[in-house]
This record gives sequence, structure tokens and C-alpha cells, in this order.
Amino acid sequence: MNTLRLLAAGILGLLACVARAEDDVYQAPERFLEETFVEASGVPNPQLVWLTKEAREQVRAILGHDYPSMRIRYWWAGARTAWILEEVGKTKPITMGLVVAGGRLERVKVLIYRESHGWEVKYPFFTDQFNGLGLDESGRLSRPIDGISGATLSVNALTKLGRLALFLDAFVRKAQAP
Repeated sequence: MNTLRLLAAGILGLLACVARAEDDVYQAPERFLEETFVEASGVPNPQLVWLTKEAREQVRAILGHDYPSMRIRYWWAGARTAWILEEVGKTKPITMGLVVAGGRLERVKVLIYRESHGWEVKYPFFTDQFNGLGLDESGRLSRPIDGISGATLSVNALTKLGRLALFLDAFVRKAQAP
């Protein structure tokens, strides 16, 4: 009987550890979109951008690898586009919400964080650095992002996603131009 109790306690302890290893959801993507388009008449319908061969090459240059899909969902209302994008930090994806207006990042937020280290990138002291940034002529962010000791891979992932959102915004706007 004591062996069963000990086994049950061990299993419960293991389950507690596994539960802690789950995703840290800081904001549901749906809520991020609602906040982004609060002055619009609701969240616009999602649209899809199909990655052409040229776009895939640019995306590969930004991310350092191919994007896992041939299309990317986004939301567009007025002057804003919103993107829910993911990039792997060290071993697991980080989900970000990014808003672009006028060719500049207007809002950047970590929505879901799955890594065991580097979670400091979720805080506004870090993400606010992205506000107002655009892309320079070489396709880099218009100013450097200050890193966080111990979170280098997460910082790199967020920086890549910032560049990707700006590229995709310009890409879809160019496609819509007459």
C-alpha cells in the first residue's frame, strides 16, 4: 500500500512538472486582434498572402530557413496590417502578434512563449524597442535591438519576426497597388 502511495505521489509530482512545461499564454491571439482593431468595426476577416518564389527567397534570407507554409494569414483594416507569426527560439516556437502601419512596427507583443529560458522578451521594456522601426535599404531593422543576457536566441527570433512582418506588409501592399 505504501508503495502505491509513493508511486502515486511520484506520478503527481511528474505531472506537475509537465504542466509547468506547457505553453505560457500571455494573450490569446484573438484578444490581440480585438485590441488592435478596436476602433475599426471589429476584427477584419483574415486574408492570405501566398509566398511566391521571390517572396520565399526573401523570407528565407530573413529567417535563415524556409517558412513552413506557402501562405501566411494576416488581417488588414485601414492603414494597419496585423500578423500572428511564429519562430523557434532555441527549441520551441514563440508566437508573436505584430502590427504594421505606414511601413513601421506599431505594436509588438509576445503572445505565447514555450521555451524554458529567455522569457524576459515578453516584457514591454524589451518589445517597446520595436515600436516605430522600419526596414532600411538592406532589409534590416532601422535601428539595433538591445539584447537580453541569457535570451539571445529569443531576441534573435523576435528580431527576425519584426523584419518578417515589415517585409510581408510591404509585399501585400505592393500586390494591392494598381
